[in-house]
Amino acid sequence: MRVLVLNGPNLGRLGRRQPEIYGTTTSAELAELCVGWGRDVGLEVEVRQTNHEGELLDWLNAAADDATPVVLNAAAWTHYSWAIYDACAQLTAPLVEVHLSDPRQRPEEFRHTSVVTPYAVEVIAGLGVDGYRRALEVLARG
Repeated sequence: MRVLVLNGPNLGRLGRRQPEIYGTTTSAELAELCVGWGRDVGLEVEVRQTNHEGELLDWLNAAADDATPVVLNAAAWTHYSWAIYDACAQLTAPLVEVHLSDPRQRPEEFRHTSVVTPYAVEVIAGLGVDGYRRALEVLARG
C-alpha cells in the first residue's frame, strides 16, 4: 500500500529549528526513517515537505482522488487553515495526524486547536520522530 507522509511549513528545518522542542533529527533523516519504517510494515512511503500551502493542498487533493492514506503534520497550518480543513474533509482513505511536540501542552493558546483532527482516524502528538513510526503502524493495521 502506498502512503504519503506530508509535512508543512518549517519542518524542512528539523534538526536546526528549536531542537529543544522538535529534536535533532533532520528532515532528510526523518524521510529516510519513514521509508524504512514503512517498508518494515509493508508500506511504500513517500515523504514530502513544503512551505507553500497551495502545494500541500494539491497533494491532499491528489490523495483524495487516488484514495491514498496520509500521515499529515500540517505544522502551523494545523491551527488555522480552513483550506487544509476542507482538503482533509475530501480524503476517503485514512488520515493520521502527527506532531513532534504535543500542541496541547505548548504555552501558545493558538496551538491548542487543530483543523485536521476532525478528519483524523488517530492523532499522535508529543512522541518526537517516533510519532511518525506509530502513525505508519496505524495505517498498516488498517
